[in-house]
Amino acid sequence: MKKIKKHQHTKLQVLAVSLGILLQTNGAFAQTLFFERVFDESLAQASYVIGSLKTREAIVIDPKRDIDTYLKIAESNNLQITRVAETHIHADFLSGSQELATATGAELLLSAAGGKEWQYEFDHIPLNDGDRIDMGKLLLQVMHTPGHTPESITFLLIDPAISEKPQKALTGDFVFVGDVGRPDLLEMASGQIGTAEEGAKQLYRSIQRFSELPDGLEIWPGHSAGSFCGRSLSDIPQSTLKQEKLLNKAFQYHGDEGGFVDYVLDGQPSVPTYFAVMKQLNKARHPLLIEIPNYPKLSDEAFLRAWKNGLQVVDTRNKDEVANGFIPGSVHIEGSKSFATWVGSLLDYQQQLILVVEDERLEAITRQLMRIGMDNIYGYVSEIERLGIALERPDIIDLHTFKALKNKNNVQVIDVRTEAEYQAGHIQGAENIPLPMLEANLNKVSKEKQIIVHCQSGARSAVAYSILRKHGFENISNFSGGMNAWLAKDKERLHQ
Repeated sequence: MKKIKKHQHTKLQVLAVSLGILLQTNGAFAQTLFFERVFDESLAQASYVIGSLKTREAIVIDPKRDIDTYLKIAESNNLQITRVAETHIHADFLSGSQELATATGAELLLSAAGGKEWQYEFDHIPLNDGDRIDMGKLLLQVMHTPGHTPESITFLLIDPAISEKPQKALTGDFVFVGDVGRPDLLEMASGQIGTAEEGAKQLYRSIQRFSELPDGLEIWPGHSAGSFCGRSLSDIPQSTLKQEKLLNKAFQYHGDEGGFVDYVLDGQPSVPTYFAVMKQLNKARHPLLIEIPNYPKLSDEAFLRAWKNGLQVVDTRNKDEVANGFIPGSVHIEGSKSFATWVGSLLDYQQQLILVVEDERLEAITRQLMRIGMDNIYGYVSEIERLGIALERPDIIDLHTFKALKNKNNVQVIDVRTEAEYQAGHIQGAENIPLPMLEANLNKVSKEKQIIVHCQSGARSAVAYSILRKHGFENISNFSGGMNAWLAKDKERLHQ
């Protein structure tokens, strides 16, 4: 068992409410562990700050790219970030490990498992199964848990004053609350055909080995509900191994590898297209952003010049505001918690962007963009009415109008929800083109007929409407109420 030597560090820092383990010594309580979960709602992603309150050293596991969060946590709690680590090469966000290690001088500890093809391509300290990371009296032990990805590792936290057995597991995308990491990601996101089944078999073996750990082991995963890295994740932040053995279906296939493989590969949702980009950026050295970018507010003249030169405008306002007028050629992606996912799925990383966003929301939008490596931002505007452009208004129809139009021969209804949503129930006659695939399937959209787009609640259909308008489709309507309005009126009409 290799031991990672303790690192003599510089300064460091970072914010939040800490969770500690209290030990009773001579009638007094002494706190030995600093433990904080940092959760990013926009990508349903969790990272962790773990520190020794004896030595004041800390490690950050799976950091997001806006690293000021961790610096504030460390500063507020008199900790030094001496190490930065990852559970695996991430696909759903651009890791901040390189930024955080650079800003703090911390050691960068990354998996050496997974074979030659899945090695990190920049300087780091390699971690293998069984390696130990000592932090004062605390210990992190590395466990290779392949399946979701070949190089995936889990960190087992041990406080010997409590027990020699691990008390917490930082599982990354290996085990979630109620689910396990999907093993088809390399095939779906990176085009590595044939890796899904082998990944599923590796995942099965990892689960069997993991199941032998103590039942009371706390599981702290890298994602919760809302992530595409699994199929049925819970929104509960933490579980125990005993609970997962009882309630997580993936743990019910002891002695049945074939049954597990069939189960875990069935019905996995399609992955956002930007996942392949993240895999490559996280594997190699990428441009570092140590601070939150400060994008310039463009003058009217600067905006008009850039817009006429073909820069892509992304309108982040809500759909009600956009209904009052939008810039021709702009793509409307509402700045909700799903904003980054849709930007990464729909826009070209090589295309320079201009944002339409309110001043007070710029920082939140910027953070979401940097978390997926969408850094090619020219600037932003907040008031489009003053630009002197003839704004366009979307044609939004209500349920009554939709019902009157949907069965006409000169009307094409397009449902832009996912294939799984469509298969679970759809409006008769509607064609399914999932939103991420719309731009690649414009040949399926008629320019002779009236097009009506819809989704579940109107958010995705508003995006679809803007994409079609951008590509020259003029006779378009948005049934903004979508399936929610359709089902609320009369559920029996679902398959009419």
